[in-house]
Amino acid sequence: MVQLSDELLEILDGASFRRGVSRSALIRELLWEGLRGDLDALIGQQIAAGYRRIPQWEPDDWGDIGASGDASTEDVLRRLDAEEQLRGQGSW
Repeated sequence: MVQLSDELLEILDGASFRRGVSRSALIRELLWEGLRGDLDALIGQQIAAGYRRIPQWEPDDWGDIGASGDASTEDVLRRLDAEEQLRGQGSW
């Protein structure tokens, strides 16, 4: 339950009529628009807290992402060297 002045109700009703939505739908839409910045800030704080708890490159239950990235890079470079040698080109 929200109390609104007669003037605000008149403006709200006019806006909801022009948009073709109910008063309640318009209020929900306006609240989401008005609070989106707060929600984005909260999500950002939660993400930062997660990185403080488990730093990005620290191994976790999924493994060591830094080492797997390094291993993938080394594998790709080895395969590229092999392809170039097959074509008679020198390695990097």
